[in-house]
Amino acid sequence: MGNKFIVAFDRTIVKGARWVMGPVERIALFIVFFWFGFLKLIDASPANPLVADLLERTLPFWSFESFVVFLGMWEMLIGIAFLLEGWERFAIALLVPHMVTTIMPLILLPGVTWQSFLVPTLEGQYIIKNVVIVALALSIAARLKPFRRS
Repeated sequence: MGNKFIVAFDRTIVKGARWVMGPVERIALFIVFFWFGFLKLIDASPANPLVADLLERTLPFWSFESFVVFLGMWEMLIGIAFLLEGWERFAIALLVPHMVTTIMPLILLPGVTWQSFLVPTLEGQYIIKNVVIVALALSIAARLKPFRRS
């Protein structure tokens, strides 16, 4: 009797999780990107010093003030695009260069991102957690219907 209850309960939980999975993934990505992008626009992001250091190493001709507005708007656009059904490919296209850029401090700013070998600083942890964002985006991409040849 107990085993049937556990199986039925498990199926209910799994079915419910599948039902909410898509919207929850989209909302989570929207919140993270829109919120963090907005913080950059109002000069309240704790990541701004890291962004400034990386910008100085990679694009020193671009002023921090204009770049951080561009980056904030880029992130907000990623968030909005993930929220809108049918815009997933656009969101992922925006996400790829953002993730590549986000990983750069691990290599270009090791003094800021690493305490010692394989021990990240808080900034390094902030960057490494983007593995979860990539996995979530891949989960969304995996459920897209492929384009058909015309």
